[in-house]
Amino acid sequence: MNIGIYIYDEAEVLDFSGPFEVFSTASRVSSTPNPFGVFLISETGKTVTARGGYEVNPAYSISDHPKIDVLIVVGGVHTGEMKKPPVLQWIKEASQKAKLVASVCTGAFLLAEAGVLDTQKVTTHWEDIPDLKTRYPRLEVLENQRWVDEGTIITSGGISAGIDMSLHLVSKTHGLALAEKTAKQMEFDWTKNT
Repeated sequence: MNIGIYIYDEAEVLDFSGPFEVFSTASRVSSTPNPFGVFLISETGKTVTARGGYEVNPAYSISDHPKIDVLIVVGGVHTGEMKKPPVLQWIKEASQKAKLVASVCTGAFLLAEAGVLDTQKVTTHWEDIPDLKTRYPRLEVLENQRWVDEGTIITSGGISAGIDMSLHLVSKTHGLALAEKTAKQMEFDWTKNT
């Protein structure tokens, strides 16, 4: 499965690094060779400066990436991305083609602005829950949830919650045993239930 993680300037570092680590570790410890191919995507494919000045070189741009089975849209300072019609259109189209769509933290705002989220149960970073409720009143925004699974769309709370959600995605796509083995390898105390 190809896991495409969308990043942008001022993205929260652990929002993308955590899921990246989960899927790359799962591939490393799996008895099935390489169940996941994980890569970073940005609008242009050029260097992205995430939070704290952390510079990242995405593998692809929104116009030249491989097929995406699981799209993950991360959070951070997301407001600039919400004003980019080509990015929102790409998120919408990539979401329609993917088997699963997920967000970490304020990535939920980008999914909602792109029309991917409409009336689902969702969550985001605790600090941004009031804003998400106000901007997208049709959504059922849940508080005190690490992640929320609505079938093909999964949203997670802030920053480290993306690791819990990504382990859930490993479990959902390749079984609980691999997810638990991955969490153990990462020495991560996985919060399994929502």
